Amino acid sequence: MRSIGEMARDSGLGVSALRFYDRTGVLVPARVDPVSGYRWYGSAQLEEARLLARLRRAGMPLADVRLVLAGWSGTDGDLVRELLQAHLRRLEADLSDARVEFSTLQGLLARRENTMTPSRITIRLTTSARALAAALDAVRFAAGTDPELPMLGGVLFDFEGETLHVVATDRYRMAVARAETTGHGGPPAQVIVPAPLVDAMRALLNREGPVRLDVDGNRVTLETGDGQASGRCLDHAFPDYRRLVHLPTGSRALVDATTFRTALENGPVRTSEAREQGAASHDLSVLKVAHDGSVVICDDGDDDQNHIAVNREFLLDALAAAGGDQVILEFGVPTAPIAIRLPGDEATFSILMPVRLDH
Repeated sequence: MRSIGEMARDSGLGVSALRFYDRTGVLVPARVDPVSGYRWYGSAQLEEARLLARLRRAGMPLADVRLVLAGWSGTDGDLVRELLQAHLRRLEADLSDARVEFSTLQGLLARRENTMTPSRITIRLTTSARALAAALDAVRFAAGTDPELPMLGGVLFDFEGETLHVVATDRYRMAVARAETTGHGGPPAQVIVPAPLVDAMRALLNREGPVRLDVDGNRVTLETGDGQASGRCLDHAFPDYRRLVHLPTGSRALVDATTFRTALENGPVRTSEAREQGAASHDLSVLKVAHDGSVVICDDGDDDQNHIAVNREFLLDALAAAGGDQVILEFGVPTAPIAIRLPGDEATFSILMPVRLDH
């Protein structure tokens, strides 16, 4: 007999996934301890669990997975073979349809780009070293590293009036901060500063006083009393971040940042097998807001579908970037992003995409 932990390790299915498949009757443990509730699996169920993991990675619907598992142990493989072939045909048809749609979208995008010729950007402004350093510290952790999406491999500098917004995202998290400036009287403008240049700028911002930021075409320069950092901007367009930061109304909880960080580092985690956040697996922290307004990190057996699962490493990064003694955690529905804000500063925040628990 295997415990649920051993079954998870040997099959490639996470513990939470095994619990889900037990609840839905897809893979029921051979025995459940009536006192402790511990699940135990027979040795023959390991092959079924591995098969189940493969079928789910291939995107087979749960209804078909049930039939494949039911027919797998039989002597006649016709049912299983037909189910596999039918699913493969669906995947091929879906891929063909997707290719047509993407081809159409590429054509629409090309025509749209041909009608939009950005003018040359020239910006001269002054801000404080402290304000710019704080803004960069608040967003740098969220910059992307995927070479397939080079437009996310830097920090957006969004100039609007006397305000500079800096924004970074890697699709799964986004961070936004603001610094007040003087001297920019032109129209709104945006440039993407590559991450290495952002880091070079930040290294010059360790002293008090004003600093000068210049943009001339595709080149951006920061001048301080300690030196200069200059380089080319990324020749890409950044997504419209303003459309991504309007979250549905939810509940807010004020937490002590240090205490919450310690609880995350030492608390229970679940392992996600989902590839929706750029890795084969990652540790999840499952959160809920208690009746008294506190945020609770749920135990492994607490499977309420209203709880919110987030990448624990991403949440720890966001807490560190926030830098305050207290932070506000803002929750919506389980499928909506979670926001991390500083009390009294609505302009500086980060959002994290949730992770589904039913993989």
